[in-house]
Amino acid sequence: MNSSGTSEGSLFTIFGATGDLSRRKLIPALYHNHVAGHLGPNVRIVGVTRQPLGDGGFRAEAEKALAKAGIEGDQVASFLQRLHAVTTPSGDPDNFTRLRDRLVVLGHVHKIPPNYCFYLSLPPRAFGSVIAGLGSVGLDVSNEEGWSRVVVEKPFGTDLKSAAALNRTIHEHFDEGQIYRIDHYLGKETVQNLLVFRLANAFIESSWNRERVAEVQITVGESLGVGSRAGYYDGSGALRDMLQNHIAQLIALVGMEVPESLTADAIRYEKLKVLRSIQPIDPSEVIRARYTAGEVDGDAVPGYLDEEGVPSDSETETFVALQLGIDTWRWQGVPFYIRTGKRMPAKTSQIAIRYRGSPVRYFGRQGIPQDTADVLTITIQPNEGFAFHCDIKVPGNPLRLERVPLQFSYGDHFDGDMPQAYQTLLLDVLEGDQTLFVHGDEVEESWRVFAPILESPSPTREYKAGTWGPPEAEHIAIPETDLWQVDDG
Repeated sequence: MNSSGTSEGSLFTIFGATGDLSRRKLIPALYHNHVAGHLGPNVRIVGVTRQPLGDGGFRAEAEKALAKAGIEGDQVASFLQRLHAVTTPSGDPDNFTRLRDRLVVLGHVHKIPPNYCFYLSLPPRAFGSVIAGLGSVGLDVSNEEGWSRVVVEKPFGTDLKSAAALNRTIHEHFDEGQIYRIDHYLGKETVQNLLVFRLANAFIESSWNRERVAEVQITVGESLGVGSRAGYYDGSGALRDMLQNHIAQLIALVGMEVPESLTADAIRYEKLKVLRSIQPIDPSEVIRARYTAGEVDGDAVPGYLDEEGVPSDSETETFVALQLGIDTWRWQGVPFYIRTGKRMPAKTSQIAIRYRGSPVRYFGRQGIPQDTADVLTITIQPNEGFAFHCDIKVPGNPLRLERVPLQFSYGDHFDGDMPQAYQTLLLDVLEGDQTLFVHGDEVEESWRVFAPILESPSPTREYKAGTWGPPEAEHIAIPETDLWQVDDG
């Protein structure tokens, strides 16, 4: 969040360097940081692979990944020269010794201090062995000579017990100040701007409380189905895949108090306080559902149970909706409505703040319809921006009111020059800024909040693909539902 300059010399090591995440996100993000001048001349990228690619083979694979992302140009060649590879054959006990020795040689050749980033782009089941392997050869040490940092992708466990166990495993070798649990939502510009929007605009912060706000709606909708992720998704579901991590972070950012400073520790402390203040959730009031066959974007799509790789008797939810409360002075009595689902009409992530109406409905007393409230919408994706919906007079007679949005679009104002989430987050790792990363206590607390739903799940209902969820969830919403639907125009 505080990234501004050029990172110091370091060796950025990617485990799973030829995997899907590395190809689609990490390599392009590192390239964009290279082009922007954020990578110092002594930053090198080391790919750990099972295949004996060598430096040339890894660079060729990275070039293919960049081309697939639509990236070409004069700077590709100079970026590829930063790339090196280490082969770690499956089952070889000397893998981590081999990695350490290669890092030491690269550091000597390129005059890089022992500064190491290790990105675990791997299945969670591999985290423990990799962490232990790094520790066994001394690659977990941070001191006056250099530092070591480890980046962990979600899921951070599958429940409270496994999350706590994962934290213990990592803490055996890395302290909390070395651990970067990455949630790409926190790298999105609009999410980062939440604090700026509140703290830099007095009229927003002064109304960000139960005295002025009637309700809060957080919606994360996806138009896609499970695709090739059916094997993972069916063991996870919408609650584990979205609610416990991405949405929990949005709840914390919306609900947090003003931090004493913009440091990572101060902001994470306030987020943790919000998670600890969430009222116990009654599982019977949580709406769980899965999509059936329908139409999305004009295309017929199958139901969840008909997706390839999904068991015919699956009870996994693709949609979750619930209402929760936060027991703090700021938010007591304000309902937070949460919804997330797949195969919805459009892809959208949005926060809607519905303000309390006027104490006297003046125009209503005059017989003029005024059945709306002021609503602030914060769109995280795909069309990042803000809109404040309020009433104005329609020109002419008779007197009529119309609700209109006062809008701001990042894409329009900044000519579409928006860094991608991973670009921001990887630079923060290199610079040692943990502000946009998740603390271990946050992980465990968010699992605790949603544990009752996992332990006593409500029945799985159904909703038609291409809709905003089952009818049973209609009450868990701000009435102005059109505000959070995406305007593709």
